[in-house]
Amino acid sequence: MHPMLNIAVRAARSAGSVIARGFENIDDLEIQQKGANDFVTKVDKEAEQAIISKIQQSYPDHMFVGEEGGVVEGNADFKWVIDPLDGTTNFIKGIPHFCVSIALLYKGRLDQAVVFDPIRGELFTASRGNGAQLNGKRIRASQAKELSNTVLATAFPFKDRDYLDIYMASFKEIFSQAGDIRRGGSAALDLAYVAAGRVDGYWEKGIKPWDIAAGELIAREAGALVTDFKGGNDPMHSGEIVAGSARVVQALVKQLKK
Repeated sequence: MHPMLNIAVRAARSAGSVIARGFENIDDLEIQQKGANDFVTKVDKEAEQAIISKIQQSYPDHMFVGEEGGVVEGNADFKWVIDPLDGTTNFIKGIPHFCVSIALLYKGRLDQAVVFDPIRGELFTASRGNGAQLNGKRIRASQAKELSNTVLATAFPFKDRDYLDIYMASFKEIFSQAGDIRRGGSAALDLAYVAAGRVDGYWEKGIKPWDIAAGELIAREAGALVTDFKGGNDPMHSGEIVAGSARVVQALVKQLKK
């Protein structure tokens, strides 16, 4: 395992312990609303600090971009992009589907990635050029050649209801061609599930870099194609993402372009 990936795994497990303890005491949580349908808890903040503290023990001069803490300045050649609790709404509702997401960008390119589900004990990892793993075993994305009989994942535009009509038009068209569609509530886990072949494709709009950075690398290293809605190759900056086999992505992009 790459030394920096090893540190990221330790950081993810440290944050996972914070989250698991919080999940056992959900009734005691103080929940704050950051925006429309957007929540944060003390656990989110403590988990993010646990990640940064663990990584800084080995790399004190690195830069961090976190969902809750913003930017911690440092050497921008090594930029850690962190979502300490992806799926906060699931967490506060007692739905056991959320994760820790940690990615390292080296000179602007995704280099290391960890997505950790502390409830199921599932650790998804990837290093650029070395494939993707689930609990140390190699995983491969689905190679579905058409939408029929696929199981896809998506997310509704709950933060941007003005986009709902456009979204539902594309959803209807895609659903009419696919086998079924899931909405899990965690972008990082959706991408990890694409990597593991659990879902054949995934699309979402209105996402932030910390939502998808780690999952994008894991999916790519598992053999998935990852683009934006127009077929571009920089979803972290476009705010929209499509992932899956080449044929599935092509079919999804065809509908989403409309």
